[in-house]
Amino acid sequence: MFRARTVNILALGLLSPTLATNLLVSHFGGQIYSLSLSESEGNSDLIISTSTSGCGRLPAWLQYDSETQTAYCVDENWSGPGVVASFLVASDGSLTQTGNSSTAGMSVHSAVYGGVNGRSFVVTSEYTPSTITAYELPLSNETGALQTLEFTMDAAGPNSRQDKPHPHAGIPDPTGDYLLVPDLGADLVRIFSINQTSGQLTACGAGEAEAGSGPRHGVFWSSSTCRDKFYTVNELGNSVTAWTVSYPLSGCPTLVKTQTLSTYAEGVVPGNTTKAAEIHIRDNFLYVSNRGDETFGTEQDSLVTYTIDPNSGNMTWLEASSAYAWYPRSFQINKAGDLVAVGGQTSSNVAIIARDITTGRLGDLVANVSVATRGTAGGENGLSAVVWVE
Repeated sequence: MFRARTVNILALGLLSPTLATNLLVSHFGGQIYSLSLSESEGNSDLIISTSTSGCGRLPAWLQYDSETQTAYCVDENWSGPGVVASFLVASDGSLTQTGNSSTAGMSVHSAVYGGVNGRSFVVTSEYTPSTITAYELPLSNETGALQTLEFTMDAAGPNSRQDKPHPHAGIPDPTGDYLLVPDLGADLVRIFSINQTSGQLTACGAGEAEAGSGPRHGVFWSSSTCRDKFYTVNELGNSVTAWTVSYPLSGCPTLVKTQTLSTYAEGVVPGNTTKAAEIHIRDNFLYVSNRGDETFGTEQDSLVTYTIDPNSGNMTWLEASSAYAWYPRSFQINKAGDLVAVGGQTSSNVAIIARDITTGRLGDLVANVSVATRGTAGGENGLSAVVWVE
């Protein structure tokens, strides 16, 4: 399936951690895995070095805070209470749990926010209960919910999955004073003001997405000549939308749509089971992953790249490239910008892909490793998230 050196889960501890770059991977089987990527004489090796539990039954999302060397994980348990957990990440990538708080379950995303350093609270997004929930940091076994906000809507949306609001992420804005929440069910990007002292969130408007588009995740971008742009990947519409963020002298910011493009090349119609998943920006390049499209062959889905005009923030299609994974639920670009780690949910693999820092184009498969058990197509199993530890 892949053309790079593959090392499986049994190859543990073969590399010196001082020569490796570390990654963390969560799996719906209940474990978090530490991976090491090493290069020697032009050959790259990707191995699994350690694994740990502590993020409940269905670990669904990972966030790494390099300032505190802390990883946060949320549990998407659909059959009862879940957890939000924190771990101290050692230099070799191994994890020591530092906090584990009970949640209502069904969490799909987390983000730290607020306070003096922007790290005093964590907010989780609960897909089916239609809630976001805030917790004070640091987490402990006694930490309870600081605040839970539940959303409603008057009528179902045009897509069958839009039976109710489905918040899918919380993204602090560059000022740190506001939180944006893409709502897949309500076709909204909800805006909340942040009380930096208490961590309380107060609703203050929303941006209206295209009907049936289902905004899932988002990312901010600006340049020296174009300020305050926000981009959402829309899961149901298989599209990406650019928004202009306006900050008045007083009150909350507003969002205005400026552009929406397909996550497929012109003339390509995505299939009924395809789902756009994740979005990231590096410099003036925007990347989105497509799940279930098999554009590059059996079990080979795509990552797509757009250029961003530095003067207007407008997107232009650049290319589609292989994700070297099936159902790429998660991906992340490293700090140097020359590598992309892709987490294939159904194929349950982590693929490391070369990236040209000048052109933004993605290239060859550098390394690949299988993690635990494969998932089933469209199922809540397999690999859930991957992040660089840098």
